Amino acid sequence: MWRLGDLERTVMQALWAADAPLTGRDVAAALARPDLAYTTVLTVLTRLEKKGLVRRDSAARAHTYTAVASREDHVTDLMQQALGHAGDRAAALQHFARTMTADEAAALRAALDEV
Repeated sequence: MWRLGDLERTVMQALWAADAPLTGRDVAAALARPDLAYTTVLTVLTRLEKKGLVRRDSAARAHTYTAVASREDHVTDLMQQALGHAGDRAAALQHFARTMTADEAAALRAALDEV
C-alpha cells in the first residue's frame, strides 16, 4: 500500500467524495485551489493511477478518474500495513484500543461480534 503525500491525499478525497467519475478539470475544481495548475492535478492523477489507487477511463474525449477502492478499504490496508511493521501485533492492537473513544470501541466490538 502506498503512502500518500498531502496533494495526493487531497485528490483522493475529492474522488472518494464524488458520486461519479471525475475529469481532471472536475478534480481541479473540487480542490478549489487557484494556486494549483491543472497540469499538476493531471500529474497527480497519473501518479495515483501508477500506484494502483485510481482507474482512468479513456473512453470519452476527456478521461475520467475513479478511486479503485473506497476510503475505508484504503484505511484498512494502511492499518494492516502498520500492523505488519509492529514487532508485537497484540501489543500494538492493545495500545490502539486504549486510544479509542467509547463510541469507537463500541463500533469495534460490534464489528468483532459480526465476525
